Amino acid sequence: MPLFPSETPVASPTAALTWIHAHCDGGSRGNPGPAGFGALITDAKGSTLAELSEFLGVRTNNFAEYSGLLAVLQWALDHGHRRLKLVSDSELMVKQIQGKYKVNSPDLKPLWQQARDRIAKLDGFEISHALRHKNKEADALANAAMDRGTKRGNGGPVESLPLRPKLPVTPAAPSRAAQPGQTPMLRGFTRGGQIHLLGGASLPDGVFVKVIPE
Repeated sequence: MPLFPSETPVASPTAALTWIHAHCDGGSRGNPGPAGFGALITDAKGSTLAELSEFLGVRTNNFAEYSGLLAVLQWALDHGHRRLKLVSDSELMVKQIQGKYKVNSPDLKPLWQQARDRIAKLDGFEISHALRHKNKEADALANAAMDRGTKRGNGGPVESLPLRPKLPVTPAAPSRAAQPGQTPMLRGFTRGGQIHLLGGASLPDGVFVKVIPE
């Protein structure tokens, strides 16, 4: 059942004393492009506690990865779980959280700081890197979020908390102004050999398309 911001989670007496486990993943189709994150949270015996999945709009891979981490951390805090072991296939994010890599990107630094602030509220936290094939469930949830956001697929919603950082959205580069007699430039991304336009735009029949990598 979705958790609404006005609700106060009730933690069990033993929740703060046991470890929970989470796999999280984030992705972007275009980088930047339609992005989403997914996370599977389980107890120490492997029973599912929550599945998180959220579409993020047009974002980068790294933003989506950090959004997944932040969502899991907030879920644990909201539900009274004080010990968390987390696995991600983002080597960059994992090593930045571990302090092995510096955070040079001005876009990632606020996300890193928010993650560190939430980690500091836990009694125990471990994060480790795993290859993508060992993170299948979280990857599937992230892809489901992107499918929903781009109106592809028919997967129903799963629990998704409004936890992504309140950062200003970087506007997309403006399209070139169309001259009289010219067709305006449209933005989109390619997947599976097909072109998907952003903003619900569509191509008229019989036109030639020039793809310009960004």
